[in-house]
Amino acid sequence: MKVSSERRSLRRHLLLGILLPVGLLIGINTASLYSEALQAINTAYDRTLLASTKSIGEQLDVTGYDAQAALRATVPYAALEAFEADNQSRLFYRVSSLDGTLVSGFAGLPFWRGQIRAKPAYAALVDFYDDTFEDTPVRVAVLMQPVASSSGRAMAVIQVAETLELRQSLARTVLIDTLWRQALLLAVTALVVVLVVQRATRPVRRLSEQLRARPEGDLSPITAPDAPRELMPLMDATNAVMARLDGLLENQKRFVRDAAHQLRTPLAVLKVQVQSAMRGDQQPQEALTDIKQTVDRATLVANQMLALAKVEQLRQQPELETLDLAYVMRAVALDLSALLADKNIDFAIETVATPIAAHEWMLTEMTRNLLHNAIKHTPTSGKLTIRIVRDNTHAALCLSDSGPGITAALARRLFQPFSAGDMARGSGLGLAICNEIVLVLGGTISLDNRVQHGVITGLDATVRLPLVV
Repeated sequence: MKVSSERRSLRRHLLLGILLPVGLLIGINTASLYSEALQAINTAYDRTLLASTKSIGEQLDVTGYDAQAALRATVPYAALEAFEADNQSRLFYRVSSLDGTLVSGFAGLPFWRGQIRAKPAYAALVDFYDDTFEDTPVRVAVLMQPVASSSGRAMAVIQVAETLELRQSLARTVLIDTLWRQALLLAVTALVVVLVVQRATRPVRRLSEQLRARPEGDLSPITAPDAPRELMPLMDATNAVMARLDGLLENQKRFVRDAAHQLRTPLAVLKVQVQSAMRGDQQPQEALTDIKQTVDRATLVANQMLALAKVEQLRQQPELETLDLAYVMRAVALDLSALLADKNIDFAIETVATPIAAHEWMLTEMTRNLLHNAIKHTPTSGKLTIRIVRDNTHAALCLSDSGPGITAALARRLFQPFSAGDMARGSGLGLAICNEIVLVLGGTISLDNRVQHGVITGLDATVRLPLVV
């Protein structure tokens, strides 16, 4: 599988995860501030336009009434210069009657055709709108001004238009000032985030340096007392993995050591036997018989050591399947029926359906070793009984032979590797394999002498395993 050369950086992830939302909020805040500033600017300059219209309205006169009224305006353009700020914007005005007839001002300024809002923002009949005059964008204020005199009465429409240079210049100034402040805020936020992330990831870097500095093969638990709580699950998981690796390595070393120790003797004996046969010290048939026995013993030791190693391998694979212990036990008994018949053993088996969570190889290997061991120690024409009983949570498999039993000293070490009661007839690994399998499956195993009237009448090998409920 191809591994990407680019790894996700926790620091970059934190920086992006923090700075992007903050930057987005600052951008939204900037737009909001700019919009509010523009609104404030427009409100302030609209008031100036309204003041201009009122100033013009104060200089109107009328003769006649209503339809016969004639408006007069004596407003020089210079009167509006007081409202022009910094020579950046220009003002234009138009005074008209209600029907749009020009009274005074700029004839090119389009007559207002809008409507006064039902609830105007000012205590006057005023409206504001955007328009174009002489190909220049303008902001226009319209005032409906009643005009009355001793000789007449009429309604005038006063329009004052302002070019947008000053408003736009002020808006750009506000925008630039806002952007500078927000950029400074973003920079300070980024610096704080970088410092905080750098400080927060310091335990990770220190832990990495500690691991890199370890000697090869050091799988001791990681200790970091100053590590934050958020790192503890990772450290605990890492320590658990290292403990499993340490166990696997120790098992591997033990397997190699035991294999070297246990196979060296049979191989040395086999070499001596072959050399003796080649010299003619023994009859060929006798020599071949001895060689066969040595090869059989070496094969048994090798197979059982491989079985013990496989138990350790399966220990790391928690995926178990549900198996019927009774079915497995009967299948193993059928496979070993030739051994039972060879010793003319009185064999009986009593089972009930017993669902157990296990690997099939484990359950088969355990029952095979237990039954083979029981057959080996049952005398010719002896009795051997297998029973499986269960309650609500556990099942008990009991193999009762009629052999000589075991001594107390042997019982204490019989589940240890290479601790057979008769090393000439076994490898001492069968019960060790059974014990390891039972431990993996969460059960217990025991060997107890069966005593009647003070006499040992046999041995009970009992395995208790949890049921699948």
